[in-house]
Amino acid sequence: MNDSLRMSTQVDAAAAALEAKVIAWRRDFHQHPELSNREIRTASAVAGHLRSLGLAVQTGVAHTGVVGLLDSGKPGPVIALRADMDALPVAEQVDLPFASKERTTFNGQEVGVMHACGHDCHVAVLMGVAELMAGLKAQLRGRIKFIFQPAEEGPPPGEEGGAALMIKQGVLENPKPDVIFGLHVFAGVEAGMIAYRPGPAMASSDRIRITVNGRQTHGAFPWKGVDPIVISSQIVLGLQTIVSRQVDVTLEPAVVSIGAIRGGVRDNIIPDAVEMLGTVRTFNEEMRADIHNRIRQTVELIAQSAGASAQVQFDNAYPVTVNDIPLTERMVPTLERVAGKEKVFVGQKITGYEDFSYYQQKIPGFFYFVGITPRRSDQGGVDRTESAPNHSPRFFVDESALLLGMRSLAHLTLDYMASPSRAG
Repeated sequence: MNDSLRMSTQVDAAAAALEAKVIAWRRDFHQHPELSNREIRTASAVAGHLRSLGLAVQTGVAHTGVVGLLDSGKPGPVIALRADMDALPVAEQVDLPFASKERTTFNGQEVGVMHACGHDCHVAVLMGVAELMAGLKAQLRGRIKFIFQPAEEGPPPGEEGGAALMIKQGVLENPKPDVIFGLHVFAGVEAGMIAYRPGPAMASSDRIRITVNGRQTHGAFPWKGVDPIVISSQIVLGLQTIVSRQVDVTLEPAVVSIGAIRGGVRDNIIPDAVEMLGTVRTFNEEMRADIHNRIRQTVELIAQSAGASAQVQFDNAYPVTVNDIPLTERMVPTLERVAGKEKVFVGQKITGYEDFSYYQQKIPGFFYFVGITPRRSDQGGVDRTESAPNHSPRFFVDESALLLGMRSLAHLTLDYMASPSRAG
């Protein structure tokens, strides 16, 4: 048995031995979810585990982030592996013995808290990979940086957070990674399967905030004022023509959506102002800038035509998640070996965003998706087209996916260590 095959066998055996522990960690985190920039309990568990493995550990990065460094003591590449830790303000509706019962206050409202996007899985998997790699330290060449990141879902209003703040506080320095790998569990893809996409894989995201300023009046005398509600309705309809009629969607997909309209207090008062909130998703920076300009023009000119004024703000921006193409081409055979060639496929572009994109702006990165929807069976399995999506209160994880997640990250790391010059 050659060294490469022996190492591969060791990795798979070690991962299998860790599976029960990883599942237990995941269930614990699932039962005790924490919102963005508040991942105190999670971070404490992670830091304690990394210290027990003998890693150099840094805590308090970007508020609650944890970074562990495994140094083999031998020359080689620096590889970063990232897991996000935060949960969502969602009340769980899945009947599990470890279902979340947590409640908290979010944006002034009492809400449930749930790992409805699978970040509990990501943390548990990376903890398992850290233990696996620490056990192979004598056989490694190079260093591995384990990044446990808070606030991927976005920091609370008025706070910084997430990947951008981790980078700002030096997570990609001392030492600087050559590459970064990350995974995301994904509903609608069957457990046992892996999806990836070279180049642009997930959309950029911009939050739109529109304020329409009219003039308040009695609802019985609308001609004595300027009605911002009617104008806002016209703006919502006008915005729909940007994607459907003004940009070439054969080049890249795009989305413009309004998700909230706020204005008025009672039936017979036309208010002074209306506020609208929405989102823009694109896969190309030129198209992104063009759509921003068209939104401003549409909003301002419709308001002006009715005697009102309107302002548009874009914030909470996230860049496109772009998988480095040479790195992706280099690492896909690893995924095919781990999962089976027939179970690894090129997925569609996803209009959701992911702040892993900030790391990819600095170093080559590869981000992929591990299926967590229970497999269909002859006895009647779950139809993956009907599975609850990420962010749903009915989001459900087939925990067999955790072993594949652990094995895939570990093999990607080892294969890149074996031939770093061929990628990145």
